Amino acid sequence: MVSSLARSQLVRWRSAIFAIFLASGLSIATWASRVPAIKDAIGVDRTQLGLMLLVGGLASIVGLSLSSLVLTRWGARRGMLTMMIVFAIGVATIGVGSDVLRSFGVVTVGLVLWGFGNGCLDVMMNVEGAAIETHMHKTILPLFHAFFSFGTVIGAGLGWLAIHVGLNVLMHLVIVAVLILVVAFVSVANVPADEAIDPATPTQKAGWRDRLSLALSAWKEPRTYALGIVMLGMSFAEGGANDWLALGIVEGHGAEEAYGAAGLAVFSVSMTVVRVLGSPLVDRFGRVATLRVLSVTATAGLLLFILAPTIPLVFVGAALWGAGVSLGFPLGMSAAADDPAKAAARVSAAATIGYVAFLAGPPVLGFISEQIGLLNTLYILVALIVASGIASSAAKPLPGSHVGVGTGRAQ
Repeated sequence: MVSSLARSQLVRWRSAIFAIFLASGLSIATWASRVPAIKDAIGVDRTQLGLMLLVGGLASIVGLSLSSLVLTRWGARRGMLTMMIVFAIGVATIGVGSDVLRSFGVVTVGLVLWGFGNGCLDVMMNVEGAAIETHMHKTILPLFHAFFSFGTVIGAGLGWLAIHVGLNVLMHLVIVAVLILVVAFVSVANVPADEAIDPATPTQKAGWRDRLSLALSAWKEPRTYALGIVMLGMSFAEGGANDWLALGIVEGHGAEEAYGAAGLAVFSVSMTVVRVLGSPLVDRFGRVATLRVLSVTATAGLLLFILAPTIPLVFVGAALWGAGVSLGFPLGMSAAADDPAKAAARVSAAATIGYVAFLAGPPVLGFISEQIGLLNTLYILVALIVASGIASSAAKPLPGSHVGVGTGRAQ
């Protein structure tokens, strides 16, 4: 645990992690906003583009899986700084591969660096966020995830601006990469040492066998898989919305294309708002009760989205869907990090399950939808969200943890 901190130090620490979450979201939206230009510059078709994205996704999962080893070997500050440097280099490499070398291979290398660095950072910044929760004795991870969402909004907006003013991909991505590096060095400088993760001397560090054993230990715990179900259901539903919600409105409900984009915006805004405002609700009603209510909300929203006879009701369904899935991932991360000594391994394991669902889920839905139709396919998400709600008791805070217990009702 971090030793006693002055309030000013705690505020700087919290602000630093807010900035790191935002930088992670910014990096994703930045290169994603230039995908059409990158595709044209290197001359690939949609199949090759999909392969590149798949490789980047796989690199993210590898980063997630190895993050606990990196964290226990290097510590949070050095680990986060290194990974932010890695994915900033990845973002810049994508720009070089696109506009200078016009190379499929170089852009793919950039995506690998970006994916690995971001995936590894994801666990470390969530472990830091959970440590801040423990120090403050209140839920705050949903707000950190809201800053990630803010980063994606800023990245998308900057992407639109770059295109509007005629900035090429290389200059755009290099500028953002430099910005990420500045955020990395300034933020990490304000992260305090954690004696549980950042030993004072090399002799205090465990051997690699011990580190590997600790990293794998979470996969032997039933609670990890139960939390994985919570995060899997919500992540599957979130990823499914990102890829298929707009198409569901256009093709499933016969609406104009603009309504599809508007529906996705309603979903995203609803999810972000609940992440911003959700922490006090968790502290009032508890982690488990909140997850149960949100699973009911998401289920109702999805059913309304599928069955609604009018577009306004479809939008209501999208809003409930977004609100319902908003806290599943951050609260699952928070629960996995209840024990600071094992937080890295448990967060890594639970996050891996959630991210596999987030990345692999949408393509699976696309394949199934070809057989039974898109709206019918969304019933799969309903079933997964119900399973997530049933498994939510696994998120009950461990003995000794004061985060997510709730003051209004027993869990």
